[in-house]
Amino acid sequence: MSKKKSRQSAVPVEPHRAAAPEVPVGHVDRDPAPDPKPEPAPYQIIGRIPVTEVQPVVEGGRWPAKAAVGEPFPISATVFRDGHDAYGATAVLLRPDGSEHSRTAMREVEKGLDRYEGWLQPDEPGDWSFFVEGFSDPYATWVHDASIKIGAGIDAELMCAEGAILFERAANRALPSEAIETLGRAVAVLRDASDPAGALQAATSPEVTEVFAAHPLRDFVSPSATYPLVVHRKLAMCGAWYEMFPRSEGAYFDEKLGHWVSGTFETAAKRLPAVADMGFDVIYLTPIHPIGTTNRKGRNNTLVAKDGDPGSPYGIGATDGGHDAIHAELGTFDEFDAFVARARELNLEVALDIALQCSPDHPWVSEHPEWFTKRADGSIAYAENPPKKYQDIYPLNFDNDPEGIYVAIRDMLQVWIDHGVTLFRVDNPHTKPLNFWQRLLAHFHEVHPEVVFLAEAFTRPAMMRTLGAIGFHQSYTYFTWRHTKEELAEYFTEVARETSAMFRPSFWPTTHDILTPYMTEGGAAAFAIRAVLAATGAPTWGIYSGYEFIESTPRPGFEEQIDNEKYEFKPRNWGAPEAEGMTTLITMLNRIRRAHPALQQLHDITIHPTTDEQTLCFSKRMPARFTPDGRDDVVIVVVNLDPHNARESLIHLDMAALGLDSPLLEVHDEMSGQDFVWGPVPFVRLDPRTQCAHIVKVTPR
Repeated sequence: MSKKKSRQSAVPVEPHRAAAPEVPVGHVDRDPAPDPKPEPAPYQIIGRIPVTEVQPVVEGGRWPAKAAVGEPFPISATVFRDGHDAYGATAVLLRPDGSEHSRTAMREVEKGLDRYEGWLQPDEPGDWSFFVEGFSDPYATWVHDASIKIGAGIDAELMCAEGAILFERAANRALPSEAIETLGRAVAVLRDASDPAGALQAATSPEVTEVFAAHPLRDFVSPSATYPLVVHRKLAMCGAWYEMFPRSEGAYFDEKLGHWVSGTFETAAKRLPAVADMGFDVIYLTPIHPIGTTNRKGRNNTLVAKDGDPGSPYGIGATDGGHDAIHAELGTFDEFDAFVARARELNLEVALDIALQCSPDHPWVSEHPEWFTKRADGSIAYAENPPKKYQDIYPLNFDNDPEGIYVAIRDMLQVWIDHGVTLFRVDNPHTKPLNFWQRLLAHFHEVHPEVVFLAEAFTRPAMMRTLGAIGFHQSYTYFTWRHTKEELAEYFTEVARETSAMFRPSFWPTTHDILTPYMTEGGAAAFAIRAVLAATGAPTWGIYSGYEFIESTPRPGFEEQIDNEKYEFKPRNWGAPEAEGMTTLITMLNRIRRAHPALQQLHDITIHPTTDEQTLCFSKRMPARFTPDGRDDVVIVVVNLDPHNARESLIHLDMAALGLDSPLLEVHDEMSGQDFVWGPVPFVRLDPRTQCAHIVKVTPR
C-alpha cells in the first residue's frame, strides 16, 4: 500500500504546566501530597478562521465516506469568523498518495447559518481524502468597506490607497501574465485617486473579480482535519441489474420421462444477448450450488417436496458440495466460465447471490458441527423469522468459531472471483455480525478492490446504514414500499443527501421475494410507473426476470408471487408479444440513463412542487464542469403515480436549482420524442395507459 501524507488542522500543543515550588534542602513532608491529576490529552487548536461540522464524515472519520469515479460529490462545512471582515472556504481533494488532486471554492448554501458547500470529482479508484480550508478574504473585505466609504465620501482617498497596496500584494504572486496586467491597471487607477468612484469601479470590474475568483488572496488559512474518502469504480455506484434463475432458462417438462429437465449455463447464456440489448450492465444469478434434499421445500413454500421439485436454491449444500460447488444439473465450472465469458463479450458483468446458510446436507454440517447452534434436544436450530420457518436451512453461528467461519467464507468467495464473478448480492447480511463483514470487506477491498458487494438488507435503518459504512458498496432499499408523492419525495431526498456518504441505494420495484399490493393491484401501468421511478430515482436499479410479463399474481396472504420461482422451474416464452411493451420501456429507460450523466449520479436532486397529489416531479443536474461534453446536463422527471387514472397538474419549477435564469425552457421528452416550451409553471397531463411519465432534457431558451 502507498504511504499517505497526513494533515491536521493544528499541531497538538502540550498543556500548560505550572512550575513546581522549590523545596528547602533537608525538608521532609510529614503528610505527602497526593499524586497530581493526569494531564489532559493534547488537543487541536481551533483555526484562526474556524472550520467545523465537516461533511461527508462517517463516525468522525472512523470509516471513510463513499464516492465513485467520475461522480461529483459535495463537501460541506460550517465556516465563520470573529468580527466583520469577509472570509471564504475551499474544499481540497487529495489523491491516495496524499498529493492534491483538485480544489474548489465553496459557496454559502444556508444563509445566516455559515454553511458552505463545494463539489469535487475524483477520477480513479482508491483510498482518497479531503479537507476544508477557511480563510480571511482581504479583497472582499476591502470591496465592502470601500463601497460604503467611497459612496458616502468618507476617507475616499485613503480607501483607494489601501486598495492599491492590497492589489500590489495580490499581483506579487505566481499568476498568469494576463492576471498580473489586469491587477496592475487597477493599481494605477487606485494610485491616481483623482476619481475615487471610478477607481472603485475599475477595482471591481468583471475582469478584476474574475482574477480574484480564480486566484483568491487568502489570509490566515485554517485547514480542518483531513477525512478519509473511499473511491470505488463507477459500477459500485451506477448500474442496471437483471436477475435470473439460471435453472429456469431452457428448462422444460419431459413428457416421456414425466419430470422437469433443468436449464443449464449453456441454455441460460442464450438469454444474455436479450438482457444486453435491454441495456443492463449486470446479470445477477441466484445461488447456483447443490441443493439439499433433507426438509426440501415444495412448490409455493410447502413443507414437503414432491418428486421432481427442485427445491429452493437457498437451501445450499448436498453430498456433492456446498458454497464452492456447482449444482450438477446446471453444468460444470468450465461451462460456468463459458457463461461468464459470453457475458463479458456482451459487456455484462456477472453477480452471484451469496447466502451464508446451509441445508442439513451441507458438508459443513458434518465437518464443522460447531459452526451451528444446537438446541436443548441436540438438534441443530433451523432458520426462523416467526411466523415463517425455514426448516431446509441452518444458519451459521458466527460466535462459535469466528476464525474458522471467516476463513472458509473468504476462501469460498475467492473461488468465484477466480472464475470471473465481480459482484456479489449478499442475502440477509443483517443477520450476521458486523465485525465479520467489516473484516471480510476490508480484505477484498485490499486484494480485489474491483469487486462490488450489494447488501440485501430490508431491515432497520441503523443496520442498513452501518452495513454501508463498514464496507458494503450498495444496498437494497425501502423504495419498494414507498408509493405516495410525499413518501417518494422524502425518500429520494434522504438517500441523495442525508445517507449518501455511507449508503448507496439500489432501487428494485419487485424481487423474487417481494411483490407489493401496489404492483398486484395496479397491473401493467404500475409496473411501468415503478420502472420509471427506479431507473431515474437512483443511479443503480434492477428488475427480476419476468418483470417484462407483468407477473403480478400474489400467493394468498403473502407479498410474493404465486408459483414462486424459488421453489420450481419457471421457463418463460420470451418471444411472446405480451412482453414487448415492457421490454421496450425498460430498454428506453436504460438508454436514457446512459445518455444523461445527471441520472448516473446520486447527490444532486431537487423535488419540484406539483398541484396534484398523484403527480411527482423531480430533477437531476450535473454542471458543465463535470460532464464529458462540457455542457450542463439537466433532466426533469414527471411521473403520474396513479396507475388507474389520467392526472393533470401544474409544476412549480425551481429555476435556480435547474441552473437556469431564462424564463422559458426548451424541453425534449426522451420517452415520446416530443418537444415543448415550458415556463416556470408548466401544465402536464399524463395517462398511465399511454404514457405514465415525462423524462425531459432541458435546454435554456
